[in-house]
Formats: sequence, structure tokens, C-alpha cells
Amino acid sequence: MRTQVAIIGAGPAGLMLGQMLHRAGVDHVIVERQSADYVMSRIRAGILEQTTVDLLHEVGVGARLAQEALPHDELTLAFAGTKHTFSLHQLTGGKRVWAYGQTEVTKDLMDARAACGRPTVYEATDVSLHDLDGDGPATVRYTHQGVTQELQADFVAGCDGFHGVARKSMPSGVLKEFEKVYPFGWLGVLADVPPVSPHAIIYGNSALGFSLCSLRSMTRSRYYVQCPMSDRVEDWSDARFWAELKARVDPHTAEGIVTGPSIEKSIAPLRSFVAEPMRWGKLFLAGDAAHIVPPTGAKGLNLAASDVRMLGQALISHFVDKSDAGIKHYSAIALRRIWRTERFSWWLTSLMHKFPDTEGFGQRVQEAELDYLVNSPAAATTLAENYVGLPIESL
Repeated sequence: MRTQVAIIGAGPAGLMLGQMLHRAGVDHVIVERQSADYVMSRIRAGILEQTTVDLLHEVGVGARLAQEALPHDELTLAFAGTKHTFSLHQLTGGKRVWAYGQTEVTKDLMDARAACGRPTVYEATDVSLHDLDGDGPATVRYTHQGVTQELQADFVAGCDGFHGVARKSMPSGVLKEFEKVYPFGWLGVLADVPPVSPHAIIYGNSALGFSLCSLRSMTRSRYYVQCPMSDRVEDWSDARFWAELKARVDPHTAEGIVTGPSIEKSIAPLRSFVAEPMRWGKLFLAGDAAHIVPPTGAKGLNLAASDVRMLGQALISHFVDKSDAGIKHYSAIALRRIWRTERFSWWLTSLMHKFPDTEGFGQRVQEAELDYLVNSPAAATTLAENYVGLPIESL
């Protein structure tokens, strides 16, 4: 089989890129190692930057989002027994974020994929990439339904996540990896209860550790507390979780939290990770294949979307406009935005969480910086600009 672009991975990044290429008339195939049901079952973040929302509308999958997504014009930080709200709309000249779950984004993209009829190979095992730096086409080998297949492509887009084959196919002498692993995780609970705040996400800093009050809809909420990575989900009953969450927020917020049985509970590790470069020969990396951010600030899906916008434009420019400028500069320009976003996620994580050395002096320094954010218009604007999403450069 021959195509112009082979996309490895049918998560949101791969599906978004496929939708961009489809609308531009660029031939492509998506290869995914999991089943479609598995891809749909993954529960991830639910806050979208305006640039991500704009991209979804541009590629024709924004209709349901426009009906159901909840706009958030505010961000709230709770610390030292009080909470303070920042007007994102005012501080950024009218920008906002939207509450709309990644599962819903994936569903919209999968529905669009089915409607356009472009090929997607699910449950492809033993995926391997070859001839990535030669003069001829690249080759993607995989097994599907017990039969070994070969797909030849002008370019390969690695959108297959942190554990995927794409990044591993780059030579060790070419690839540089930068990583910071945090000494804690997030225990997350999804529950069919109304959110404590329908207008703002609440980030909490306390001597007990970090907390986050978020939502998926007006009837479904997502809450988190910081926990040791040695903890197990079984250690946390619903009653223990709700009690711990209430102890980590201000009294007014705690009083307004509606509790209920969890419908999903999990512990996620936190890490910062970047791989450089994001291109080698005919292979390009995008999304989690190239970088991981801690969930603080909800940048994972949004950063993947900005990669896809740039990579999609570069590939379309190559095939439609016969220009390779975007392909040549994709890695450098994408990495500039990635490192700025990594910096923000690292900073917000460092500010809001309890670290092994955050006792006494460290806690007071965190509270002093939070107090500075509240009382400095310049600092508040910097927070808001990063939270709603930095601009995406054109290639």
C-alpha cells in the first residue's frame, strides 16, 4: 500500500492531523495498535485552550463542542485558607478556556473520520518503521489480523504517545531527551455530581498538598489530590478522598462540594519530558511522542494540538504549495513553544504542590509568591496569558 503520509497513532493528535490532511486533499493512512473502543475509553484532561477550540472548528469537528463545551473566563487559586479569582477574559483581552473532555474530542474526531472514509487500521501489532533517512519512501510494517502488511509513505507522523514506536525509531546519537520526574502523583476521581464551581477551575495549595476542583459538565465533576506514588487506588475509599479534598481547600469551597460515588478513580504520575529534535529524515514527532507535561495547567492535549497545527501546515505546504519551508523549520519552531509551555507547567506544579522540602520555609515562600500573583497586575497577566495558551507561530 502506498500513501503520502503515514500517521502512527489514532489518539486526538493523530486524528486531528488526519482531519487536517483530509480537508486539504493529502492522502494518508492512520495505523493504531489499540482497538477503537480502547482509544475511546481513555479518560484524560478536559480543558481546551482557545487555539485548540479554533483548530477543531477549522477542521470541521466543532459543532457539538459549540453546543456542549462550557466557557471558563476565570481561574481560581486557593491558599492559606482563602481563594482568589483571576479574570482570564480581562487579563488576556478576551481569551478564555473551555471545559470539554478529551474523550468527547476523540469521539468527535472519530465520527468525522468515519464520515470521510479515510483508512484507519486499528489493532495493528508489531509496528516498525524503516527507511526513514533514505532517498526512497519510508516503510511502516505491522501485523493486522494475523497478516504482515507494509505501508510506504513519503512521510511518517509519529503521534503514538510516550510509549510508542516513533520516537524509539530515531537513532540514539540523534535524539536528546530531557526529563524531570516529580516525587508524587495525582489521585483523580470522576463522579456524577455538580461541580463546586461552574465558572472556574480551583487550584489548591495547602500544607497537606495540592488539590484541584474541575468539571466535565454541569452534572459530572473531576477532582484531584496530590498523593505519594507508593499509594494504591485501593488505599483510597471514596469517603477518605472526599474528606482529604475538603481539608485541602478553603472552608467556603469545602462547604460547597457535593460528594457521591466515584465512577472512575486512578493515580497518575507527574513528569516533564521533551525529546529533541522532532524531525529526523522522513519522520516527524507530535504530541506525547515528543513531550510530556505534568497535568498542572492542562497543557497536554493543547500542546499536542499546537504541534498538529504546525505539522499539518508544513505537510500541506509540501504537497499542495510545493514548499518545504515548513518541513525544515517545524522542529525548531514547535520546540520553542513546547519549552515555554513546559516552563509554565513546571512553575505551576512547583508553586502549588507539597515537595519533600516544602516544610515551614518552603510553604511560606509558596504562599508569598501566590500573594504576589494576587496583588501584582503584571504577574497576574503572565499567569493568565500562559493559562489560556501562548500564540502559535506560523511556519
